[in-house]
Amino acid sequence: MSDPVPLRRPRRVRAGAGLTLVFAGVLAAGAATGSLPGSARAQDRESAALKAGSAAPAAHHEQVARAAAEAMAAGKSPEEAAERAASRSGDRWAAVYSPGDYQEFEESLDGRYTGVGLRARRERDGRIDIGRVQSGSPAAGAGIRAGDRLRSVDGEKVDGLPVTEVVSLLRGDADDAPAGTAVTLGLTRGARTWTRTLRRASLSTDSVTVRRLSDGTTVIRITAFTKGVGDAVGAAVRQSPLDSGVVLDLRGNSGGLVTEAVATASSFLDGGLVATYDVDGAQRALHADPGGDTARPLVVLVDSGTMSAAELLTGALQDRGRAVVVGSRTFGKGSVQMPTRLADGSVAELTVGHYRTPVGRSVDGRGITPDLDAGGDALRRARTVLTGLGDPS
Repeated sequence: MSDPVPLRRPRRVRAGAGLTLVFAGVLAAGAATGSLPGSARAQDRESAALKAGSAAPAAHHEQVARAAAEAMAAGKSPEEAAERAASRSGDRWAAVYSPGDYQEFEESLDGRYTGVGLRARRERDGRIDIGRVQSGSPAAGAGIRAGDRLRSVDGEKVDGLPVTEVVSLLRGDADDAPAGTAVTLGLTRGARTWTRTLRRASLSTDSVTVRRLSDGTTVIRITAFTKGVGDAVGAAVRQSPLDSGVVLDLRGNSGGLVTEAVATASSFLDGGLVATYDVDGAQRALHADPGGDTARPLVVLVDSGTMSAAELLTGALQDRGRAVVVGSRTFGKGSVQMPTRLADGSVAELTVGHYRTPVGRSVDGRGITPDLDAGGDALRRARTVLTGLGDPS
């Protein structure tokens, strides 16, 4: 997990609290059906707001709107009333966002975020190390390197904290910190200990990384399905050696735009069904584009942090017999949320349906069971599987 990753495990976000934990599985049903109102740009934004949750009837949207109207008549905040209504609904993925929070969420789906460009990782002893520094970021300009230890953020010690909380501190979520605000980091490198104040910036996410192993295997890691991921994966597949296998690493992928997950599936499938889903009982289907590479050996790596859109992609490749899935059982997030805009511009999101894999498996609450356990070294296990699938390298 890193401060560039915008999509994390969900929790309800109260107005003014900042978009601290937003997640996944964004289902662009409006783009698929053409049913959303407004301009093309508005349709795109509303499509990006459809995301996965847990089952609840569409009538909850009416409940939210009614609660908001009653609150306005009583001189109270529509957000506050809507959040209470969402809480009473029993929908564990229900959320209410302030206008600013929701704008930040939309920007994150566009592949943008506000931060300093550090990828943090928690070591076994609880300390937080810098795993990667994004090129051109404030952190890179300050000379921070991968391998440095992060001791504190704005004076708060980070040892022992979950990485998600460290990310939130780096981004300034609690204060809705915009680009240009300062954040002071305490760092250690060997025997050197120092502090450095950086200015947060608006940066682009690096959701896809590609590397080629010495044996020719191409490893494509996707941390979240932000805009452009499908094209990036397609380019990586086309540019990889024809006689090499591919490892698609979805470990820790918290989800994102399902349109991008479907586009990624299109790189490995020659058309056909990727998933079905329902919205208020109306059945829909998502299909891959024809022309994908169906011959190249493919292994998908997953773990308990593989969620939503990443589970949808995994299920499609597994059901269609296109990939061997290696790792541990995935998170189990497979349902659909839709937004309701309130009178003051805030947004309430409640769940309206579920998606299923091509053979009809429900992911929600179950996850996806891999074909093989990862063992001690997941990548080595994947490479062994590729060899068995006929990778001649």
